[in-house]
Amino acid sequence: MYKPCIAKSKGRHRKVGSGIGGGGEQTTKSMDTRAHQTKKQATAESTEDDSYGGVAPCATNAPFVSALMVFAEREPACFCFPGHNGGKAASAMLTRLSGPDVFTYDSTPLPWLGNLFSSKGPLTDAQELAAEVFGSSETWFLVGGSNCGVMASIMATCSPGDFLVLPRNAHVSATHAMVLSGAIPKYITPEYSSLWDVAGGVTPSQVETSIEELKEAGKRAAAVLITATTYQGICCKIDEITKLCHSHGVPVIADEAHGPHFQFHPRLPKTALEQGADLVVQSTHKVLSSLSQSSMLHMSGNRADKERMHRCLEALQSTSSS
Repeated sequence: MYKPCIAKSKGRHRKVGSGIGGGGEQTTKSMDTRAHQTKKQATAESTEDDSYGGVAPCATNAPFVSALMVFAEREPACFCFPGHNGGKAASAMLTRLSGPDVFTYDSTPLPWLGNLFSSKGPLTDAQELAAEVFGSSETWFLVGGSNCGVMASIMATCSPGDFLVLPRNAHVSATHAMVLSGAIPKYITPEYSSLWDVAGGVTPSQVETSIEELKEAGKRAAAVLITATTYQGICCKIDEITKLCHSHGVPVIADEAHGPHFQFHPRLPKTALEQGADLVVQSTHKVLSSLSQSSMLHMSGNRADKERMHRCLEALQSTSSS
């Protein structure tokens, strides 16, 4: 029977691969290396049961990559997409560009590999490992970048006519999400340094003022979006902002696209999750080690609805992810 892979290490600096990316050499080994070291073990174990196509990804702490490697080793006859058929139908130019091996691992979401929306399988196990590493109650892998995570977070917390408190320098994906969700912006102008020509983060007092102004007008903030880390590396006081928002019953969405590495060194700032944010979006590809477009969305606590979030992600992401 398929056995989920359980990570036993605890603490902030756990050395365990998440399945979509990882930290540096001193923090977490790359999934590909871990999977390569145990390929033979995974192949041997895969013969024990065929309930997931014979794939037994529990051989490593990289269940999804391990399952992909076992699958590719079998050189399966493919009667589905992708159309390059394991590279056999790939163009010579593309093969020269990427090499032939990449096509053997480019598979459609098959039952024994799982997909972004399934509740079991190697991909789900990888997401659970990521949740343990980053300290969330739920983690979703994203193939549409952090744009997708920001949009899903806003759509999952705001309904038509609801107010979203956000900074003027928020990512454009927040604007797209308000168009799709029908949310109304309540903008905060962040601090600005004319000397450096750089916008800073929003302050707790600015957030409180925005929430109170809405209350005075008989309105309520459905959510507060903050840019946890700007392009220039400026961080806002997330812990104070989250405590303030939670006292008003308002969930906090943190766009931490440029801060997932904070988890892996004690001299870096605490992550938005550690500071109490409810929904945190991180770009695994920006400062960790995954491929472009890959990101993560973390949920903590119960201020956001998990099922609604799941439906929003289904609406925004491909059902045919690689």
